[in-house]
Amino acid sequence: MQGGTGDGPHYDVVVIGGGPAGLSGASTLGRARRSVLVVDSGEPRNAPATGVHTYLGLEGVAPADLLAAGRDEVRRYGGAVRHGTVVTAGRCEDGGFRVVLADGGVVHGGRLLVTTGLTDVLPPVPGLAELWGRDVLHCPYCHGWEVRDQPIGVLSTGPLAVHQALLWRQWSADVTLFRHTGPAPSEEEDEQLAARGVTVVEGEVAALGTTGGRLSAVRLANGSDVPCRALAVAARLDARAAFLAGLGLVPVGQEMAGHEIGGRIPSDPTGATSVPGVWVAGNLTSLTDQVIGAAAAGVRAGAAVNADLVAEETRRAVAARREAASVFSGRAEREVCERVLGDRRHGV
Repeated sequence: MQGGTGDGPHYDVVVIGGGPAGLSGASTLGRARRSVLVVDSGEPRNAPATGVHTYLGLEGVAPADLLAAGRDEVRRYGGAVRHGTVVTAGRCEDGGFRVVLADGGVVHGGRLLVTTGLTDVLPPVPGLAELWGRDVLHCPYCHGWEVRDQPIGVLSTGPLAVHQALLWRQWSADVTLFRHTGPAPSEEEDEQLAARGVTVVEGEVAALGTTGGRLSAVRLANGSDVPCRALAVAARLDARAAFLAGLGLVPVGQEMAGHEIGGRIPSDPTGATSVPGVWVAGNLTSLTDQVIGAAAAGVRAGAAVNADLVAEETRRAVAARREAASVFSGRAEREVCERVLGDRRHGV
């Protein structure tokens, strides 16, 4: 940590968001001998999940355990982690950033790495939110193995539902597409579903039935129940980025197969945004990244931030060297003149 700047401490980099992307970026910067602060609200998106999957070497690790280990690694390399929620972020006169927290605290950073992730906006079906992350799922690569060979439902709320149902069919022969509020499948899609043995159920879903706190059935508006042990939904994915509006960064729509699935903060492949000095990583900018992808993006962004700081420090060092050389040359010339000429100067 560098010295204070009036109303708060100053760090080379303030990382906003302490998930896999933020902690990986902070660890990378700490190993680069940067002063780093991670500000995290402690509300990870995957908190309801029992384990993280497709993360090489850490298969099935509990989300809370992964984050705890990540915070320890950040601290091992000299970084700091602070619990808090950022409410505003603005540019300072010196080119850095002033970050204000909900508790009134203020910190400053030469650069910002924002990794606050996204919010899953779930369909308004009674009982669905309570089972989110356990029996109500979104990604077959994250959860498919755990529900293999069980009755799996797919809740249709948009044009990607058929694609979703055909994908989940890889994990179970018992897949049901609930039409709910989604569009009717095309003739080609109907043929595909029939060929793969996917059952299509008409009518809206009214609620989810549970037994012992776990999903047991999908209840239709007509009162009938369809047995189901897992229900796949397509939530809208919205970036957690309201505090970035003061910097001119607002979410833009991200599409999949011509359908908008949510909002993201645009960035280049390194995570650099249109605002100099601000990087983003993870689901905030790439809505469909899995945990391992978000962590990798954090490493890339951390390295890019460090490279940008090195470039700035080099520019300042060159400017200082040139200034020193200029001052030295002028002083040396005057001293030589004094020694050689003494009082023998031209004049009137």
